[in-house]
Amino acid sequence: MSPRPSHTLRPATVAAQAGGLLDDATGGVVPPIHPATTFVRDESYVPAVDGNVYSRSHAPNGRMVEGVLAQLEGAQEAMVFPSGMAAVAAVFRTLPAGASVLVQSQIYWGTTAWIRAFCDRRDITLIEIEAADTDAFAQACADHKPALAWIETPSNPWLRIVDIAACAQAVHAAGGLLIADMTTSTPVLTRAVSFGADIVMHSATKGLNGHSDVLAGALACADANSEIWQAIRADRDMAGAVLGPFEAWLLLRGMRTLPLRVERMSSNAQTLALYLSDHPAVEAVLYPGLPSHKGHDLACTQMKGGFGPLLSFVVKGGAEAALAATARLQLFHRATSLGGVESLVEHRHTIEPHTGIPEGLLRLSVGIEDAGDLADDLGQALGQ
Repeated sequence: MSPRPSHTLRPATVAAQAGGLLDDATGGVVPPIHPATTFVRDESYVPAVDGNVYSRSHAPNGRMVEGVLAQLEGAQEAMVFPSGMAAVAAVFRTLPAGASVLVQSQIYWGTTAWIRAFCDRRDITLIEIEAADTDAFAQACADHKPALAWIETPSNPWLRIVDIAACAQAVHAAGGLLIADMTTSTPVLTRAVSFGADIVMHSATKGLNGHSDVLAGALACADANSEIWQAIRADRDMAGAVLGPFEAWLLLRGMRTLPLRVERMSSNAQTLALYLSDHPAVEAVLYPGLPSHKGHDLACTQMKGGFGPLLSFVVKGGAEAALAATARLQLFHRATSLGGVESLVEHRHTIEPHTGIPEGLLRLSVGIEDAGDLADDLGQALGQ
């Protein structure tokens, strides 16, 4: 399972080759699954192979995924977790009681709800700010001196674009760290570390895996020797928030097609955004690939090769019209999540009724199907 040198290979090659991993024992081109939970020591009671002692801290399949993800991110190290929320929690558990944190408003609701509850329990001051407003974000950093700031770009489901470099500069000047949730973008489109983020977070359940069959999370860091990274590693190993070997193996298999999937999903989403923007039943389309999008120019700078699979649009007529449209959809599955090969649709107001989501907003996770078929399905559902 030893990796072959990757040097400066491009992401598509790193992903397809699984970072150079092979099965040395058999010569197989697919890395093996290692389900062992404990590992032998030699006669001197020294761990016999790679320092492996116990799978909570030494998980071969997890390390395989981490090595490939670090290469894709241009990061020093990566860590995998049993869910995206476990990765979120790992970051916030490093904060001492009484700290201050700055969190982007109107991001993924699950993240917001958990952070609010956690900060309340730990007596941590939480400041929520519209991070797409760079000046407001910078002022909040200067005023509150947060230990860390959390951003998400493109945001879910509003598709707002945040200036990663400007936010990093602002929070660093205040003595804090920048954490960027890049689940929607994936490292294929944006390497947040290169823009100044200290840690990148992914719900690996989504685009990284891409097949709606693995629950996983991941973090990648700019500085593996930083105090926060070492604290996260120690907490993960001791508390046991580790990814199982079968899930890690499936995640690595999914990542091998990541660049291809992201390219196709982004192209499809762009096609659908253009189609919906001219549809008479649609009030607004939220997609950074559209020149009319407020963050389009910034997205062109930060996102290379496409604008991602996530797309939201507002149906005229509110909830009744939007729900009627979802009922008529035949190719888009009515289900939560994003980043999979199959296209999904959510009526977000049903999921988040008290968060300001427009009642007519539908969020699409655009898959790899034929774009014409997807457009036809939307057309018949909305009424051409």
